Amino acid sequence: MGPVSIPPIEQARSIFNELGYTLSGDGTEFRAEREWKVVHVTATAAEETIPNSGSLRCFVTYRESAEALVRRLSDLKPDYEWAVISVDDSDDYDVVHAPSMTA
Repeated sequence: MGPVSIPPIEQARSIFNELGYTLSGDGTEFRAEREWKVVHVTATAAEETIPNSGSLRCFVTYRESAEALVRRLSDLKPDYEWAVISVDDSDDYDVVHAPSMTA
């Protein structure tokens, strides 16, 4: 298990790089682009601020923080599509929540 106070930025970059995305930006937030899709990726440790705008967002957090983050996002109902990926110290990751947008 990684330190909860340090966002899993390297894991986030590795996941999107392996999925064939082109990455741009530094720090805990970056853009991942592939073909027509642009995803704003945020590596987060726990109780950090959730962006209030965007179109496609993916939050990458530690496994022990993932469910709480899903609940926060669900309660906030942001005006964008989002997903949460949970990671640990291994190379495995899980998509915890990827909501479907309904009309």
